[in-house]
Amino acid sequence: MADGVFPLRSGIGGAVTAALLAALILGTLTAVAVYAGGLSGLGRWDWQAVWFTVWQAVVSASLSALLAVPVARALARRDFPGRAVLVTLLGAPFILPVIVAIMGLISVFGRNGFLNDGLRAFGLPEISIYGWQGVILAHVFFNLPLSVRLILQGWQAIPSERFRLAASLGFAPGDIARHLERPMLRAVLPGVWLAVFLVCLTSFTVALALGGGPKAATVELAIYQAFRFDFDMGRAATLGLVQVALCLCAMALASRVTIPSAFGAGMDAAASWRGPRGWGRVVDVLAIGLATVFLLWPMLSVMADGIPRIAALDASVWAAALRSVIMALISAALALALGLTLALTIARGAGRWVEVAGMLPIIASPLVLGTGLYLILRAWVTPQQIALPVTVAINAVMALPFVLRALIPAARSLQADYGRLAASLDLQGWARLRLLTLPRLARPLGFSGGLAAALAMGDLGVITLFASDQPTLPLKLYQLMNSYRIADASACAVLLMVISFALFWLFDRGGRLA
Repeated sequence: MADGVFPLRSGIGGAVTAALLAALILGTLTAVAVYAGGLSGLGRWDWQAVWFTVWQAVVSASLSALLAVPVARALARRDFPGRAVLVTLLGAPFILPVIVAIMGLISVFGRNGFLNDGLRAFGLPEISIYGWQGVILAHVFFNLPLSVRLILQGWQAIPSERFRLAASLGFAPGDIARHLERPMLRAVLPGVWLAVFLVCLTSFTVALALGGGPKAATVELAIYQAFRFDFDMGRAATLGLVQVALCLCAMALASRVTIPSAFGAGMDAAASWRGPRGWGRVVDVLAIGLATVFLLWPMLSVMADGIPRIAALDASVWAAALRSVIMALISAALALALGLTLALTIARGAGRWVEVAGMLPIIASPLVLGTGLYLILRAWVTPQQIALPVTVAINAVMALPFVLRALIPAARSLQADYGRLAASLDLQGWARLRLLTLPRLARPLGFSGGLAAALAMGDLGVITLFASDQPTLPLKLYQLMNSYRIADASACAVLLMVISFALFWLFDRGGRLA
């Protein structure tokens, strides 16, 4: 019998869920493909958006990966008070609402930001955050922490025996770099680069807020403009197909470029390596210090500007906040229900197609899925009528790959450790779910639920296609920014940031205490 969310016969719940998910993703993409008028329907500015999308993704991924190497290296070979906290904070930008981070970057690098104030004080020319430079700066801000965490894992995966052997052979830092570090980087960096490239390829909010004109428009932004302002559904659909093709090409490339490091296995993965003193220590301190300032300064700036004005926010902001919290909770619950059903089915040895169906959302962006759903439903509903339910559904679906990555390993361990015992006790259906599955999977469920809720809370994607009279908190923040109500926007940004982190903490903490 099933041990999933639905008390059906073994595997049926997961198979039905996978089939419905595949129908949703592939059905919306098919609607987009059918409606598309062919690539000949794209104009010069559309192809400019395609070129800029690829170009900025290449530059952003390259800068993020290259800048992350010295930071990850410094963290790997230095031990200092607060190191564990700092490494944990490096994961914060992943759940930080994009629009809040943009507010922080504007407060530092914008026309009236700290940096330009300093340049004016010394009589130096100002810099602009709007345009391609702002898009790349924001992408590096978001993806530098992700790159650092991934590369740091590569350093920590080098068996400690290799470092002890290097020390016994009297290896200098250059020898360690040549024989240990560079092989690891050859194995890790291509995957890191391609992960960041894929994230930047589907960027929307950054280009919407900082693009600064047609020359710095991404494909996502072009889809939004075609849908929202021109109501040219054929063009929006064609651009959606181009977006999917770019993602598929990036994923195909990712599966071919990783080079194994060939270190072999060790007794443990904790490297007992300490970096050199002198200039090596100075370089490490500078790398960690500069990265910390770059990542924390914008957030502290937003908090300093916004906290004093939170109490003065008008009722519309609080209504948008309540609307966003409700939608985020529903999205998280839906993502967990889908993810748990799929993960338990996969753990019981379901066909590979079930896992593939669960990972399908990564091939399409939220705007492409939103466009496809509208094309399917437009004969019966208006955009305003489907704005909130479509946003909830797509946020849940887009969080599903992250939920599955957290749940599948735990579900497989659960099946291996307790599957036979549960079967011998005839523990099945809802009883098995309540007494065995939920208690044993509480931690990954809490973490993935918090991640899904935080991502949904900060989303400024699908809602921009449809809603005008029922804005979510991120959309309200964007409207305040466009109205040049910067003080209110800062307060709104602080509120959004606090709620997003609170949702993540509550889910994660609940899972740990269960």
